[in-house]
Amino acid sequence: MYFGHFAVGMALKAKYIDVPLLPIILGAGFLDIINGTLVVIGVEKVTANLNALPYLYFDLTFIDWDHSLLMAIIWSLVWAAFFLKDKRVAFVAGAACFLHFIADIPMHNADLALYPYAGQYLGFSLWEKWGVWSWVLEIGFSAVLLIYAYRQHLKVGEDISWQLGFIGLLALQMSPWTSPMKHVAMLAEPYASMIHGVLVVIGFILPTLILVWLYKRSKRLSSQYSS
Repeated sequence: MYFGHFAVGMALKAKYIDVPLLPIILGAGFLDIINGTLVVIGVEKVTANLNALPYLYFDLTFIDWDHSLLMAIIWSLVWAAFFLKDKRVAFVAGAACFLHFIADIPMHNADLALYPYAGQYLGFSLWEKWGVWSWVLEIGFSAVLLIYAYRQHLKVGEDISWQLGFIGLLALQMSPWTSPMKHVAMLAEPYASMIHGVLVVIGFILPTLILVWLYKRSKRLSSQYSS
């Protein structure tokens, strides 16, 4: 899952509208930021596979240090610890991080270990079983969450239409036909894996910064209209 994680974060923001956006949205992608970093330095391993639909084009060969159940819990607590000055913010930030793991379970191809090097794996393998249709499912899943977020923000006079449009662009960009990962998977190793990791990190940090700016803009506009 990719753009679906941003949708989860936006739904959480709508639920806890007084909590700052950055701990939520960056928390929603924190596990993948760790993953991309560990892939680049060689701790974790991905393997190019042009048949790996819908948009990743890599098999997640070993991702136990961030996408196992135990490590997801640990990283969620670590992320929450950054915001302990406000326990409410810390709780929501940690929840956003752990929900990343929960949202991944239906999609991942049985590569989510219970703990590092465990023999037991989670994942319903919808990527493998449904192929392109798993991308359509992620769009539907995201749409439900984004509609909820839109309605909740309207209740306080804030229009997040631009944020919804941006997530739509992410969904189109990370489609089976336009995913940059397909081109990366065609490169020789170790460049393919390293660039994959870099793009994963950028793919969560850059959209987060854009969403933070869009939310500041929509909040400012709502304040102007209400004054």
